[in-house]
Amino acid sequence: MNADQSGEEPPTTEERIMEATFRALLKHGYNDLSIANIADEFEMSKSSLYYHYDSKDDLLVAFLGFASDRFEEAVLSTPEDDPMANLEHIVEKLLPIQLNEEQEAIGTVMSELRSEAVTNEAFREQFTEMDDLLVDTVRDIVERGVEDGSFREVDPTRVAEHVVATVNGARASRTTTNRDQAPAAVRVSLASYLDSTLRGRQ
Repeated sequence: MNADQSGEEPPTTEERIMEATFRALLKHGYNDLSIANIADEFEMSKSSLYYHYDSKDDLLVAFLGFASDRFEEAVLSTPEDDPMANLEHIVEKLLPIQLNEEQEAIGTVMSELRSEAVTNEAFREQFTEMDDLLVDTVRDIVERGVEDGSFREVDPTRVAEHVVATVNGARASRTTTNRDQAPAAVRVSLASYLDSTLRGRQ
């Protein structure tokens, strides 16, 4: 596949389908979403989509896997050698003080799909994998900090689970309520927790 004039590879068919699925979810929501809606966004026939995916939910499971890969690339890549800086980077990416339009759209779509995981086992498995990946990433950073002396001796899994549960709760609140000031308060509280737990500071 040839690169375009900007030097970037053009999107693959899968990427175009995933972007179309995202746009259709934003417009119609999960309950009113159909293969036809997605095909309209992709300018592709329903039969062509059915060639790639057996059903709407089959396509959405693929969408969640695609979103998980993007999530890992954008959020879980830790650019610093300093373990605390890496933790702060992850928290800032997951829970920014102000959402831009794209972040707000992503939060809306993912929150709706996560609510479907209550009764949809395939969705539940995808969200379990996402949360497990996030917990593993935070735990690995904490373990590294303990090993190099940056952090006190703590249970890395307990800290990681606490961070993920706190962030997930704040993100759910942000997409389902009008409590606009809550994310900033959670960020302050979480920073205090990490400082006191990992560095012993009060």
